[in-house]
Amino acid sequence: MKGNEDAGVVDPPHMQRARIRAEELTNRYADLDTFAFLEAMIVETFCGRIALTSSFGAEAAVLLHHVAQIDPAIPVLFLDTGKLFGETLRYRDALTKQLGLTDVRSIKPDPARVDSLDTDGVLWYGNPEMCCYIRKVEPLQRALEGFESWITGRKRYHGGERGALPRVEATDDGRYRINPLVSWTREDIEAYRERHALPPHPLEEQGFLSIGCMPCTDRVAPGEDLRAGRWRGQAKTECGIHLSAKRWRTIGID
Repeated sequence: MKGNEDAGVVDPPHMQRARIRAEELTNRYADLDTFAFLEAMIVETFCGRIALTSSFGAEAAVLLHHVAQIDPAIPVLFLDTGKLFGETLRYRDALTKQLGLTDVRSIKPDPARVDSLDTDGVLWYGNPEMCCYIRKVEPLQRALEGFESWITGRKRYHGGERGALPRVEATDDGRYRINPLVSWTREDIEAYRERHALPPHPLEEQGFLSIGCMPCTDRVAPGEDLRAGRWRGQAKTECGIHLSAKRWRTIGID
């Protein structure tokens, strides 16, 4: 079995098995369309042991609509960092009601961690990696306890590390990350939203095309990459919930 090249060591047996299973699931359901694939994951493969993570951002309605048709009671984990736009919170509430989702969980950071590491509320400016870690990564780790897998809305066309995403991947904590929209394009998203009368995020018309926390989200200029407004001017391109524990350790966190 191929070892972990980044760490220079061989993955432990449980991770080797998880990677093999993730590849098998990706291959087994390769010919299914998005809805049928999601249904297989939710109803069969991970029944009762799967959650959906959603930012209720610019493209979130498409995946939420798919899942609501399959099982409106599926747990939806929403990371309420305390730094979000008010528009995002109101969009979450409106979309939850419209789609009939019955188990949307607003996951918040540990107040003690925030008080200890972000006493003045501007950790995002001096140490954005740590800010994301205590406001997103740690809360999600706690929220995922008891679940074997989780669904994300990541897509290959977003570029960067997302360019080679498989439909199913193993994470280093032994869970499975399901990426049903990997092959969708921006045009696919827009066509689906129009076809199903799904409302856009209210900030989209103002030029915000990838929406996260307010201090770290900027408008995207015509011709710019979709995610150019996230952490503008910094090398950071991901909040970190999809990074491995090893990657966090290399930057001195965890």
